[in-house]
Amino acid sequence: MQQFTSVYDLRSLPAALAQAKEVKARPFADRRLGENKTLLMVFFNASLRTRLSTQKAALNLGMNVIVLDINQGAWKLETERGVVMDGDKPEHILEAIPVMGCYCDLIGVRAFAGLHSRDDDYREAILNQFIRYAGKPVFSMEGATRHPLQSFADLITIEEYKRTPAPKVLLTWAPHPNALPQAVANSFSEWILKAGYELVITHPEGYELAPAFVEGATIEYDVEKAYSGVDFVYAKNWSVYAGDQYGKVLHTDRRWTVDRRKMALTRDAFFMHCLPVRRNMIVTDEVIESPASIVIPEAANRVVAAQVVLKSMLW
Repeated sequence: MQQFTSVYDLRSLPAALAQAKEVKARPFADRRLGENKTLLMVFFNASLRTRLSTQKAALNLGMNVIVLDINQGAWKLETERGVVMDGDKPEHILEAIPVMGCYCDLIGVRAFAGLHSRDDDYREAILNQFIRYAGKPVFSMEGATRHPLQSFADLITIEEYKRTPAPKVLLTWAPHPNALPQAVANSFSEWILKAGYELVITHPEGYELAPAFVEGATIEYDVEKAYSGVDFVYAKNWSVYAGDQYGKVLHTDRRWTVDRRKMALTRDAFFMHCLPVRRNMIVTDEVIESPASIVIPEAANRVVAAQVVLKSMLW
């Protein structure tokens, strides 16, 4: 596998899930696979779980790891072509990327949406430049439009906790004080639908996701109907996708916060979130601290997801 940016880069989703079980059971079985290989992790944005879990996965495979934070200790990078570089960015990404490729065997890139231009964000300019110019296999540690490592870990977690062969899954918008990208929601929808599970998506009007990511899902604006009979509740905030309101926050209506009353409408559903989570905005304390919350096992599975991907890229 030369790149990993979405579920569609996997040769087989069932095979990847089976490999995840093997990795979890024997995390050090392939520690010679990455011997004398170096992973470079490039962060344009902050990270906790992605940084730690991917580095741990690489170490489990015997790899060396270099972490580069573009915003601390590196030259500021110009990312656009045709710019007269007379400002505060002394290096262009088109020189920086192939140089980075000289120092490693695999590259992971984390570059969020800017939320200024939908066209710029949805063409994944930074991630695709790495894929084109690095000369090495590249994987996404969250791009502008998807977060595939998170979604892979989410699906692994659902597979572990599901009580029926085909669980019903709810993706619910929840309020947040800041404008957030659609990447996690897009990616989660894509992976759940690819797995063949029933997916319900609920959000206030105006927060519709890009149609390409939700085709096959049921969009339900009635919250009580949306929660009814589901097995998993996945909460996430995202900003507006459509039109000239792209990247905007229309409101922070706390009637959409995941609380005990809504969870009582479900089929004893598990609560999921990618973290970090704004308590008592996204979800109440009583829900995230309840036995139904599986956010910590979900986060732990980030190592497993990353290790499966790294193994596939090393072979």
